[in-house]
Amino acid sequence: MLPRWSKAISQFARVNSELGRHLCSFSCRDYSKVAAVAADPTEKIFNVNTEVNLNKMFWTKPHSLALAPDSPLRVEDPQYEGIKRFTLKLLRFYSKQSKSIRGANVIYRRVIHQVDRPAIYDVFNLEKTFKTTFSLLVIHMWLCLRRLKQEGKEGVELGQYLYEIYNHDVELRVSKAGVNLLLTKWMKDLEKIFYGNIVAYDAAMLPEAKQDELQNVIWRNVFSDDGTSTPDHAALLPLQALSRYVRREFNCMSLTDKEAIFSGNFMFTPLGSSKAGTV
Repeated sequence: MLPRWSKAISQFARVNSELGRHLCSFSCRDYSKVAAVAADPTEKIFNVNTEVNLNKMFWTKPHSLALAPDSPLRVEDPQYEGIKRFTLKLLRFYSKQSKSIRGANVIYRRVIHQVDRPAIYDVFNLEKTFKTTFSLLVIHMWLCLRRLKQEGKEGVELGQYLYEIYNHDVELRVSKAGVNLLLTKWMKDLEKIFYGNIVAYDAAMLPEAKQDELQNVIWRNVFSDDGTSTPDHAALLPLQALSRYVRREFNCMSLTDKEAIFSGNFMFTPLGSSKAGTV
């Protein structure tokens, strides 16, 4: 995937010479609108917390990521009665399509909640740039789409709504970063990278894949900036930890029931907590 990244980034840099410094920090101001905000050049670069022992993270047994029935983080459809419910039915609020769109929005909120928070950059010693944020978005989108696909046609259809929401968010992020004239071309390049990464992650999880294949794919897609195929010593520990995290979340998603997945009532493992396997 690196040649595509190198080409895309070079095109992006030519659009605006300031992007090298400012194309870095994105956060979500309003999850309900799935809106991205412009990069803040003053945002700090998050380094690994010295109290985090990456060697001991993400070794715990996978478990369901479904939120407990009484969790305040759950999102439920409002239950209206009388004329309001009748009106909403006429407006197809309770139609299968409307429910799927609402579910896809909640799922994407879970994705950006994990990707836009400082913890993921802090724990894995990643600089918060457009590339790393996009790469982490792709990983978590892949985890969701792969799990939805396991539910057959219904899951694939929901995955399409999820992808459309993701694609709109990425377009907003690119536009907010200052790219307008070449926005369409840039989005096409990102789409190619997205699908290329998805294929690579799928292949890395096959039973016949090499033991370190997932780690190699993550190195190329997330950590490597100069095209090197072998991780340097400084990046090896965070790379190994991120690989364990991805594999564990993959297994956790498989253990999460359909209702929780389709409604978005699940939460990726909080990073830096005891649930992540820290000691």
